[in-house]
Amino acid sequence: MFQVIGGRSVQAARLLAPRSAVLVEAVRGRKSRTDPVAKSKEGRIKVPPPVDPVEMVVLKERYTEYKLIMRALRLEFKEEVLRKKYEEETGSQAEERARQEAEEHRALMGWNNEENLRMLKARILRVQKEAEEAERKKIEAAIQRDQEQQEFIKEKEREILQLQEEVKNFITTENLDQRIEEALDNPKNYNFAVNKEGKVIKQTVLQ
Repeated sequence: MFQVIGGRSVQAARLLAPRSAVLVEAVRGRKSRTDPVAKSKEGRIKVPPPVDPVEMVVLKERYTEYKLIMRALRLEFKEEVLRKKYEEETGSQAEERARQEAEEHRALMGWNNEENLRMLKARILRVQKEAEEAERKKIEAAIQRDQEQQEFIKEKEREILQLQEEVKNFITTENLDQRIEEALDNPKNYNFAVNKEGKVIKQTVLQ
């Protein structure tokens, strides 16, 4: 049992109390729009606080002075920014930047010239190779045509030789009597049969 003596005993009792229960402090919530007006404020009319004319004049003067000061500061800052920008464009910084741009331009032009020279050499080499390839193909085509022409001439020569040999066996008015006598002296029988292998298997006897 605890003896309650003042606030300290109450606090000690709270600390020694069992922890099973949760202590929740009651908090008053905000009113919603649909809640009615409190009874203590019914019939209340809001009246704006009185304005002192002297104070209003002083405030207007101070506000005007504030606007003038702020406008002057903005103009001062703007002038400083423009002055720095002008110095950068026309002063030493602009000269340094122009020098750097000129050096960069010279470097880029040098690289561009080297690249153009490299591309020119590559293009000349490619054109030379293409010309050599075209010339080689032209020579090969000419050789091929010459070989074909030679083969054609040889074939015609063989045909002419063969025809000249065949002409010797032609029957003409000059050797007509001789060929008749040779045919009569050496008769040939063309009435025969052959098998699948081309051998003569049956032949009639000349009368």
